[in-house]
Amino acid sequence: MKYFLSFLTIGTLLLSGCRTAKNTAGPSQEPVFEITATVFDPGTTYATTRIPALVMTAKGTLLAFCEARVNNTGDWADIDIVMRRSTDGGKTWEDNVVIAARENKRPTSNCTPIVDRDGKTIHVLYQRNYSNCFYVRSTDDGKTWSAPSDITNAFEQFRPEYNWKVLAPGPGHAIQLQKGAHAGRLVVPVWLCEPNPKIPGGDHRPSCIATVYSDDLGKTWKRGDIITNTTAEIKNPSEHVAIETTDGRVMLNIRTESEPHRRMVAYSADGATGWTKPAFDDELFDPVCMASLIRVSSTDKGGKSRIAFVNPDSENDPEPMNNRGNRKRQNLTVKLSYDDGQSWPVKKVIDPGKAGYSDLAVGPDGMIYCLYETNEAEKQSWRYRVVLKRFNLAWLTDQKDTGNVATLTK
Repeated sequence: MKYFLSFLTIGTLLLSGCRTAKNTAGPSQEPVFEITATVFDPGTTYATTRIPALVMTAKGTLLAFCEARVNNTGDWADIDIVMRRSTDGGKTWEDNVVIAARENKRPTSNCTPIVDRDGKTIHVLYQRNYSNCFYVRSTDDGKTWSAPSDITNAFEQFRPEYNWKVLAPGPGHAIQLQKGAHAGRLVVPVWLCEPNPKIPGGDHRPSCIATVYSDDLGKTWKRGDIITNTTAEIKNPSEHVAIETTDGRVMLNIRTESEPHRRMVAYSADGATGWTKPAFDDELFDPVCMASLIRVSSTDKGGKSRIAFVNPDSENDPEPMNNRGNRKRQNLTVKLSYDDGQSWPVKKVIDPGKAGYSDLAVGPDGMIYCLYETNEAEKQSWRYRVVLKRFNLAWLTDQKDTGNVATLTK
């Protein structure tokens, strides 16, 4: 059964002072930075709306997802996964639809969508009660969704090596490989946990990370190698995001609670096996929060490789957020790499205020969309809403790089 929510559809486009993009075939040469809408707001129905996911379909439709948490704001609350569609670049949104409803007070969360290269299929993985993983798909641009299939067997394959009690895919969009012998493979980052109630946040700690993958467009799923467990150096890895590099490898960008407060990076030739040991990226601060990563353009048509990365960059505020030493989730910042994440020479602040989880999508005109959780309320620190901003390369690079439509890819 599908449920419809009572949020307002916001059709007014709020501008941040930059010029509005013209409806042209290629990237705008003028800087564009726009606040388009509050996509999800808890209203009176929910305690909070969190954990966004975002994709753009082959038809140019934005599909935005989030967790609508009912009775409290925690990860184990009653949770619905809700979705909205926009066919005009985020200016207006259709009504909210619950694509995976809470069940028997068990959380339903960690939405992980993938747009298939066939031009019609959107795959989604999610978890229920942190004990089962489900798969659904849409073949009509996100208008309707299949009945869920339980794919927990792929996670059961980890048990001889790791006796998990908690599982979760994503969150945020995952990827389909475009190159090499495994082109077409769906690769989904996942994390597992053997809870330890004696440590802070022990319901999700300690943890390990891996991937699950499908070579038959979501019909069956298999486990990949465990990339890393919790070690003295790598503390509680989780919520990693994936991208395919120019040479066809898969790069993971990993959240940890390690002391350097830096993101970690690992590589695999096929997105499943033979992972390199995760290494710290000195340029990417990690407050201990999920981040988002997307390819803006590739070299396939003779253009530049561009990758965008977004997370709360609160490095200049050393005050811890909690008793685990996490830093504040604020100062949401986008960074741009031209060498597959080896360096990040460009950065700009998207939101200097409170901001946490995010996800990214790229339009055929090179417009970059960022869906993220934010909260201005001082006394309701976890009552988040989810907003969408969009910007282009001209804004991000102060017009030093405006892109070339012939080389921009999703």
